[in-house]
Amino acid sequence: MTTTQTAAATAARRQQTKDKLGQVEKAIGQLRRERGRLTVRAIADRADVSATFLYENADARALAQNAVAASKSRHDHRTREEHDRVEATWRERALNAEEGLSQAQKEILTQRQRIGELMGHLRDAEQMVPGESVQQLLTENTTLKRQLNLVTQEHRSLQERLQGARSNLRFTEKRVADLEVELLELKTASRD
Repeated sequence: MTTTQTAAATAARRQQTKDKLGQVEKAIGQLRRERGRLTVRAIADRADVSATFLYENADARALAQNAVAASKSRHDHRTREEHDRVEATWRERALNAEEGLSQAQKEILTQRQRIGELMGHLRDAEQMVPGESVQQLLTENTTLKRQLNLVTQEHRSLQERLQGARSNLRFTEKRVADLEVELLELKTASRD
């Protein structure tokens, strides 16, 4: 082989490598626009080059590694945002349930105090009032007892909702912890 043939072959090889690098860059751009999962295999397939080329050529390897790392970073960021959004809704629900429970407890206490006062008035009135007034007070007392039962049922319902919200929050926090462990394992595995 002559030196001109060698030089021509070397130039052709360099041009071929340059073309492949251009294909790799174009493939990475396409995958990013399509929001596809960036992996070495996906880049190689889209660029129509071998995975070996991506690993052996330093420039191609740097392009692929940077693209994969950026993709993982975006994915981690989206996962974190989703986690924060879900956690915020559960916390808000739990806080709303606790606030509702607190209001119900205050209302029940107020109703009980009112019933106690009315029962005292009723006893006083029974001693001083004729039979018709006693009947009217007994009817009012029965009405107040029904209202107390309704408020008590609402209190129980709110307590059950609060317990459910707390349970959901615990489950969500456990799931988040599991996902964070998986992310750490994936990061550790990708570094190896």
